Amino acid sequence: MTTMVNLLSMFILVEVVVGGFRYGVDGLRMDYYLMSCPFAEQIVKNTVNNALQNDPALAAALVRMHFHDCFVEGCDGSVLIDSTKDNTAEKDSPGNLSLRGYEVIDDAKEQVEEQCPGIVSCADIVAMAARDAVLWAGGPVYDIPKGRKDGRRSKIEDTINLPFPSFNTSELISAFGKRGFTAQEMVALSGAHTLGVARCSSFKGRLSSADPTLDSSFAKTLSKTCSGGDNAEQPFDATPTSFDNYYFNALMRKSGVLFSDQTLYTTPRTRGIVNGYAMNQAMFFFDFQQAMIKMGTIDVKEGSKGEVRQDCRKIN
Repeated sequence: MTTMVNLLSMFILVEVVVGGFRYGVDGLRMDYYLMSCPFAEQIVKNTVNNALQNDPALAAALVRMHFHDCFVEGCDGSVLIDSTKDNTAEKDSPGNLSLRGYEVIDDAKEQVEEQCPGIVSCADIVAMAARDAVLWAGGPVYDIPKGRKDGRRSKIEDTINLPFPSFNTSELISAFGKRGFTAQEMVALSGAHTLGVARCSSFKGRLSSADPTLDSSFAKTLSKTCSGGDNAEQPFDATPTSFDNYYFNALMRKSGVLFSDQTLYTTPRTRGIVNGYAMNQAMFFFDFQQAMIKMGTIDVKEGSKGEVRQDCRKIN
């Protein structure tokens, strides 16, 4: 009995340490700005909420920005850096040209700098903004550890590490696996496509010949969308500004927009996960938040390996 009590006490202590203070990556803490900039999180949240009230579609954009930041050089704000005459930055790569929401990050950074100059990193603001966008859109409530430093490198060639919309399940599992994610976590993170739209250029390849994984009537919908040109937009599901599990239900109806979406249902290895999330939104929410917290710790820059940028668009 005593042993059980001791084990339970230790478990609770671990829970408190993880939940309230420390996280797996050295230097990242839930309360990182508690003393140095106590209003940082509220400033970011208010900025995000105000922006989303004016443009609800920005929720998808802010989540996508965090993903594209973390998958290239880690979660270090490198996707925010502008190109110069001597360097073409990540944001000007083909896979990032449709990213938007930079002005939301700039706005939050400007307000935070007024309160606590040189304290809060752009990388943390991107991570907090994604979390707050998920919540605003009706998704799960979760906290993230803070303390990321901003990177000093942003090069277009590094974006080759981003997954492509033409990837099959094996390629997706490999791409995510290189960053420490399981197949289940990959499917959960793909569920971020419950928000937002895809441009015709990213799925028109599926329309040139009969795609057996694509519902014929939905194929007509996609073709109609593409009649508006490469930049014409198609929502990923029926509720593009609401965070829900409709995306997975669409995959079950062979109505995934991207090949990399529909392949999750086509492939037996991941079909059961899709079915599970389609039937149980709470399970999807839980797995998504856990995967997002994990994604936010990819290759974090700490100490002298990074900096706190004064302007998110350029290295100090």
